[in-house]
Amino acid sequence: MLDCPALILASGSPRRLQLLQQIGLNPDAVIPAEIDETPRKGEKARVYALRMAVEKAGAGAKAANMDAKLANGFVVSADTVVTVGSRILPKAELASEAEQCLRLLSGRGHRVYTAIAVHTPKGVIRSRIVESRVQFKRLSSADLTQYLRSGDWRGKAGGYAIQGLAGSFVIKMTGSYSAIVGLPLYETSVLLAGEGYPVQVNWGAGI
Repeated sequence: MLDCPALILASGSPRRLQLLQQIGLNPDAVIPAEIDETPRKGEKARVYALRMAVEKAGAGAKAANMDAKLANGFVVSADTVVTVGSRILPKAELASEAEQCLRLLSGRGHRVYTAIAVHTPKGVIRSRIVESRVQFKRLSSADLTQYLRSGDWRGKAGGYAIQGLAGSFVIKMTGSYSAIVGLPLYETSVLLAGEGYPVQVNWGAGI
């Protein structure tokens, strides 16, 4: 569309890119935001998720503004946090981390918070957060072994990806499936449309 500001995804997650494309939004650039993702002492999960999304949006906008073609565009960022009780689970990078997460999740319910932030061409950041709940079946030793061997846990909040092999662990889910995957599509569309970005979802196409 002529005279439409650029759309930038401030995330290196292929899942978030696919979700944007699912509703017909193709970013002009993907710029992973490099920020410190360490939770602050005593920081609650939803506060942490929102802070991460907002900081990523700001970092993405700063990087985009270095390119004349991307400057003053719309920057979309998100952050997903998995919690058991008040405990924030890590984004597993080691098999031992993933195993610890899965043992905590086994046979119980947990919360998934996904925050979305949009940095507008006016320099304003709009954000929302979505809370979903997921219950896992009790995982057997075989479940754990096979999943850890798959590597599907790597880099995932809580050590699992619901859209992957771990989908077979889920007994019950309430909330937003796309948010658990990594990007709440409804909230993303609303924030972008509310700030004037042309969002046109073709529902008739089976999206």
